[in-house]
Amino acid sequence: MAQIKKESNSTFDTSPNIVAWLYSVFGYSAIPWVVAVGVVTEKFGRKKPILIGSVFFVTSFIIFYTSKSSIQLLIYEIMYSSALGYGTTICILIVTEYTSPKYRGIFLAIKSASGFWGVWVSNAIGTYCHWRNIAIIGVVCSLYPLSAVFWTESPVWLASKGRFDDCTASHRQLKGQDSESEKELANLIASQKNKAKPVTFRRAVVLKEFYKPILLSIFMILQYHFSGKFVCSIYALEVIKKITASEETAYMGMLILDGFTVFSMYVGCVLSKFFKRRHMYLTSSLMANIFLYIISLYLYLVKCNFITENKVVSVMLLAILNIFLSCGPVIFSTSISGEILPIRFKMAGIIVNGLTFNLTLSTVLKISPYLFKEFGTHGAFLFYALAVTILTYLLYKYMPETKDKTLQEIEMYFKDV
Repeated sequence: MAQIKKESNSTFDTSPNIVAWLYSVFGYSAIPWVVAVGVVTEKFGRKKPILIGSVFFVTSFIIFYTSKSSIQLLIYEIMYSSALGYGTTICILIVTEYTSPKYRGIFLAIKSASGFWGVWVSNAIGTYCHWRNIAIIGVVCSLYPLSAVFWTESPVWLASKGRFDDCTASHRQLKGQDSESEKELANLIASQKNKAKPVTFRRAVVLKEFYKPILLSIFMILQYHFSGKFVCSIYALEVIKKITASEETAYMGMLILDGFTVFSMYVGCVLSKFFKRRHMYLTSSLMANIFLYIISLYLYLVKCNFITENKVVSVMLLAILNIFLSCGPVIFSTSISGEILPIRFKMAGIIVNGLTFNLTLSTVLKISPYLFKEFGTHGAFLFYALAVTILTYLLYKYMPETKDKTLQEIEMYFKDV
């Protein structure tokens, strides 16, 4: 967007209102995709929807590359929102259902990191090359889902449809035949053979095995977005310019923050092999919360001329905040929320989570420019800090440990508590 604003004789409308919509519309327009993908995935399995999605992704990047106005960019955003709908529904399902408990958390964390790789690469291309080149990388990446042609179908979906022989073959192909995998397979088949009769959504919401994991998932999603992480990624240039009053520092700081984000997410993936997820999540959330308050206080003191703004200090404070957010809430919010949803209500839970994620994401991105304008950058960070404090306390009180547990074991926890 910054590059488009600089182009002479540009036909793009770059007014603040249009820019805010360009940054946020993809989340709102992903909402119908969440429902549609959820319904199709439940009926036809995991493979076919992924193949269909690849067509939408490629088409949207072609529109992006050929765009000559802000309206065409908005059309691209609406088309590409299908990717966000897929990312918050079927992609989480695939990782949780196709991987063993031992590696599930790592794969979910890597999935989360991949999205921020996209942000980093896009920002780098927009800084050093023409912004349309982003579409070329996007088309190449969008072809990868076509590999689903060679996948086996999800064993969980096969079991839910009563296809137990196919489920057994798929499960063994994906996870082998060691004692732990065979135990997981036996529990999966037993849980589906003995599952209770289907209940309506109205009755499901009063069952603790449904509403407790759903509420926990919502708390994690809200904490993720109200931490300001996505705001700092999307509005990085604007935020750093407001803090440092230097365009050169803003571009450098944006790429540094993107680099710290991606690096920290992979560090978090490695650390999750040695530490409990709950402990890592809450510790990093607490440290991120502390730095949100520190940044708010620092910016307030700068505004009141008690101290002089230092560009290195400003960027480093944001970098440290990004490190703690990336090691915890960013990689574990989608990971744990995908794990704790009960198999019986998996699709309903995924749809609720997807709707919450996209609605909250777009709303936070839409209101953030007004927060910065009306309350100052220090006021916006104070708002984020207070929100994270409340949500971190709720997660501390109710979040269970999921490391190395099967989906059936996690489901039994919520039935017992």
